[in-house]
Amino acid sequence: MWPKWFQGIGSKLWSPRPDLAWAWLPSRCAICQSWPQSPLCEACISRFAQPEHRCPSCALPLPHPEQRCGACLKTPAPLALCLTATAYAWPWSDLIARFKFQQQPGWAAPLATLMLSTPLAEDTLDAADWVLPIPLSAQRLAERGYNPSWLLARQLSPHKADARMLLRTRDTPSQRTLPRADRLANLVGAFAVEPLRAAQLRGKKVVLIDDVMTSGATLHMAAGVLRAAGAAQVSALVLARTETGGES
Repeated sequence: MWPKWFQGIGSKLWSPRPDLAWAWLPSRCAICQSWPQSPLCEACISRFAQPEHRCPSCALPLPHPEQRCGACLKTPAPLALCLTATAYAWPWSDLIARFKFQQQPGWAAPLATLMLSTPLAEDTLDAADWVLPIPLSAQRLAERGYNPSWLLARQLSPHKADARMLLRTRDTPSQRTLPRADRLANLVGAFAVEPLRAAQLRGKKVVLIDDVMTSGATLHMAAGVLRAAGAAQVSALVLARTETGGES
């Protein structure tokens, strides 16, 4: 029989919420290594996640506020608003890699806190009726063991988050080397609204959650499916935004 103090630790380690399993432990900042600190200290967030002027439709950086980029003026995006916490650059790219690919779901809580620091993020989440993660295919979910976007959504808005309303209907090949038009074609038919839940979307405001946005093809395709199902408005909140290339 294990001693009671060890049984208590064991119950935390085997938590049904893998993103919270290690939250009770003291830690140091993953960036500056100061101790004791939260996994991301306020000083590093202030230093490495300074707000930028960004296009409100696609979240690309702009030199001036409250303007849309030329691409969004030419072809309006299906998103009413697109927000990002930070650029996909060091140190965030390293932490996101740990979160997504190195079996470290505990990063969901500190990274969601970073997302909440984004201007307009809390107001956008408060105004939403549903907060939906970009879903993974069954194959990708089996490989990773969890959906990072769902862990973020659950942290950001536990009472509005839903992982079963927007579905991934099929796996898609990697899009890393594809131009944007080919990425969109690659995603045709990849998303669907759960048929028995469609009525709950009609006239509602939805916020999509994703970890990394690149071309916007994934978010735009998902937003189009939600709008076709009757959603009145679809916005997006992402952890990091790249400027070129990638899958999302």
